[in-house]
Amino acid sequence: MKKRILLPGLLFLLLIPKVSSAQQSAIKINVLSPIFRTLNVQYEHKIKESSSLQLGFFYTGNSIGDTKFSGFGITPEYRFYLSETEAIQGVYLAPFVRYQSFDLTQEIDDSKATLSTFGGGVIIGKQWVFKEKVVLDLFIGPAYNSGSVKVKSGTDNFDVGTFDGFGLRTGFCLGFAF
Repeated sequence: MKKRILLPGLLFLLLIPKVSSAQQSAIKINVLSPIFRTLNVQYEHKIKESSSLQLGFFYTGNSIGDTKFSGFGITPEYRFYLSETEAIQGVYLAPFVRYQSFDLTQEIDDSKATLSTFGGGVIIGKQWVFKEKVVLDLFIGPAYNSGSVKVKSGTDNFDVGTFDGFGLRTGFCLGFAF
């Protein structure tokens, strides 16, 4: 299953430069993610004067209550820049979709399961590019994920918390433009 998700993501990254004549891109890291024991990396590429495509990837090893999560998520988004400046800077709206896959464990009763979710939402944000190299990206918006838990062993009392249902997607990202 992981290969079916990662392969399209890699193809997405390889095809972006061929679709676009613009060569403006950025690689960013969400600096809020380590608070949640997560590494979140994003690649954005300008495709038109006022739009870009971004592909985000995260890996986490986190806990909610007695449930431990470890897994990844992939988040493609399309950014519409609303300000008078060209993409990849200024105010933007960005619809996105997200796929997440986690292994779940509960040490109390030695239960194991997997959780797969699919969802989406929209964010509003502002991105600055300083000295044509340093990128600062702030965003917030509603998100919804729907998933299913498949129990491998033990009970099915897994707390999937914020990974399933309505939530808020936020970010404070730093990176480099090229």
